[in-house]
Amino acid sequence: QTIALLNIYRNPQNSSQSADGLRCAVSDVEMQEHYDEFFEEVFTEMEEKYGEVEEMNVCDNLGDHLVGNVYVKFRREEDAEKAVIDLNNRWFNGQPIHAELSPVTDFREACCRQYEMGECTRGGFCNFMHLKPISRELRRELYGRRRKK
Repeated sequence: QTIALLNIYRNPQNSSQSADGLRCAVSDVEMQEHYDEFFEEVFTEMEEKYGEVEEMNVCDNLGDHLVGNVYVKFRREEDAEKAVIDLNNRWFNGQPIHAELSPVTDFREACCRQYEMGECTRGGFCNFMHLKPISRELRRELYGRRRKK
């Protein structure tokens, strides 16, 4: 019931390197706003088009097989299957979407515990997920809707 959208999130900090190798200044506040907008857009689209989203996570790793991956766990398996079929015919930010069913259903098992404690020595190339957090306000807004229904 989980799908992976491969390499769909483009972190401005990763792509803001100029040709001479210097980083362009992207403030932490701008970064969080950019990320929250992306997260809200994808989350809302998934729920409106395909079905209830139990959980959505975005990888902040740098390794090719994890960079920018978004994992969406739907409540119902058939919603995930429908999403994969449809999303593979769509584009996002000028790129074709590559969606596939993912075996991950328990994100705690796939996450890097050292990263969560700020102690991962493997950096962005770690093979466990480094999940990028959304702001508290957005979490309340997106996941808080459920309680109101």
